[in-house]
Amino acid sequence: MVKLAPICLFTYNRLNETKQTIKALQRNHLASESELFIFSDGGKNNTTKFKVNEVREFIKTVKGFKSVKIFESKENKGLANSIIHGVSKIIQKFGQVIVLEDDLITSPNFLNFMNQGLNYYQKDEKIFSISGYTMELPSLNNYKKDFYTGYRASSWGWATWLNKWDNVDWEVQSYSKFRWSFLGKLNFMRGGVDMPGMLKKQMKGKIDSWAIRWCYHQFRVDGLTIYPSKSKVFSVGFGSSATHTKKTKRFDTTLDPSDKLLFEFDENVSVNKVLAREFKNKFSILNRIKDKL
Repeated sequence: MVKLAPICLFTYNRLNETKQTIKALQRNHLASESELFIFSDGGKNNTTKFKVNEVREFIKTVKGFKSVKIFESKENKGLANSIIHGVSKIIQKFGQVIVLEDDLITSPNFLNFMNQGLNYYQKDEKIFSISGYTMELPSLNNYKKDFYTGYRASSWGWATWLNKWDNVDWEVQSYSKFRWSFLGKLNFMRGGVDMPGMLKKQMKGKIDSWAIRWCYHQFRVDGLTIYPSKSKVFSVGFGSSATHTKKTKRFDTTLDPSDKLLFEFDENVSVNKVLAREFKNKFSILNRIKDKL
């Protein structure tokens, strides 16, 4: 029997999105067998504190899981620190974790895919994370496998193991050398041309992202991510209250409509060049410009 990973859900001040996320997660086939840990970040000011309290009143009513435990932060840590500290806390105890934010709708078989992926690749040194989300890539329309492999980690419904998470240098001490490496940046762009720029903004304090640092670490150790061929996650986080996302259509995807509960993985984790090219193209300068028009 597959050992079920605990679920970490990170919330802030968006009640409507949080309700949607919880409702979808409760519909998962493995919800009643899974332990749920909800992390509620503190508000920045009186307005956000009021909204945070609304969310906190709601999450205290959440049922439908093996157990529910809530961690409320008195101060505003910000998303990056909340996730780094929260995931570290839970993964130290359980050895693996499934992570969601408060604006992600999951398919009923999301937890099945994630747990089976975690179980299958737990000893594979090459695989650094399992993603529940995938973009709509043209070649996936006729793709037969349940999964494909990518260079870039996803922050929209993902999972990993303690031995991968524990080794991340969140201070990115190697950046002083990397910033001058043309070949290093070129290789980093295998997962998208936006990645070196995002890391630069992170190091200059212009953005607050745990994900770009996680992606950079994965690149540094030549790690890979397992993606589903049919997305198990859809984001509803592009509203006016979104802190880290703006309206875009590039990442729209169709949620897996199937009733499939058992997924097939294999030891061949080589990257499909066609899918890698289509994936990278989603982040191209041209597509980013088109998305804003």
